[in-house]
Amino acid sequence: MSIIIDEKTRLIVQGITGREGTFHTEQMLAYGTNVVAGVTPGKGGQTVLGVPVFDTVKEAVEATDANATVIFVPAKHTQASVFEALDANVPAILTIAEHVPAHDMMSCYHLARMKGIRLFGPNSFGIISPGKSKAGFMAHSIFSPGSVGIMSRSATNCYETVFMMTNAGIGQSTCVGVGGDMIPGATFIDLLPDFENDPETAAVVIIGEIGGSEEELAAEYIRKNMTKPVVALIAGKNAPKGKSMGHAGAIVSADGTGSAENKENALRAAGCHIAESTVHIVDIITATLKEAN
Repeated sequence: MSIIIDEKTRLIVQGITGREGTFHTEQMLAYGTNVVAGVTPGKGGQTVLGVPVFDTVKEAVEATDANATVIFVPAKHTQASVFEALDANVPAILTIAEHVPAHDMMSCYHLARMKGIRLFGPNSFGIISPGKSKAGFMAHSIFSPGSVGIMSRSATNCYETVFMMTNAGIGQSTCVGVGGDMIPGATFIDLLPDFENDPETAAVVIIGEIGGSEEELAAEYIRKNMTKPVVALIAGKNAPKGKSMGHAGAIVSADGTGSAENKENALRAAGCHIAESTVHIVDIITATLKEAN
């Protein structure tokens, strides 16, 4: 198995006729992803790389029975695109754009929760289940099938970790880009039950960063519910308080809330292995999997 995305995924690409949408559709098709439709208002009836284009998500779902969508549109159009996918009841929605207005994302977040639909991002690299399917813009050549589930707020730290894991002969079950914005659609605590229940996942890696309380909430869930080993890395230890670093959500409050130290303490108390670097993640995972075998 894997989580969210697999060989049965029937994917829509919203914004398929744009530069990024077309380029990454080509990459996803090359990987074997079943891209069944694209959506660009006003361009219905066209095809892109053999993929039929529809004017609306609802038309695309009705024609293709799609069960996931990835949105390649500018930040200012993300809310409207998410609303359209939610209205069409697409089970999994992935948003890629960075700098989506917080108020826009708040509306998307609450509507998705109300409808029971999985929403990922914004500022996500997407989701990949190696050897099965990918939805997003990750460089799929560095990923390999295996038993380690990864979820990350940072694309770069995830890529580094995956590259070193693959070179060490350690594959991944599913890698999820949670995204680094202030209001993500899905957080670590939403994904932990999926990895815990996935028989192909033997260990889980959390790549977090300063800001917010996602990691502390995850720690509480891990302490109470996880039976699989969890390795965690918190990026941004040297960031000054009160200054946003890179991602919109990566900011430590003046009182220390959201600091790497607080997050690491909570995760360590929950029984997680704390990594000091991406290299250290691979070292810990290697030792952990050897012990399990």
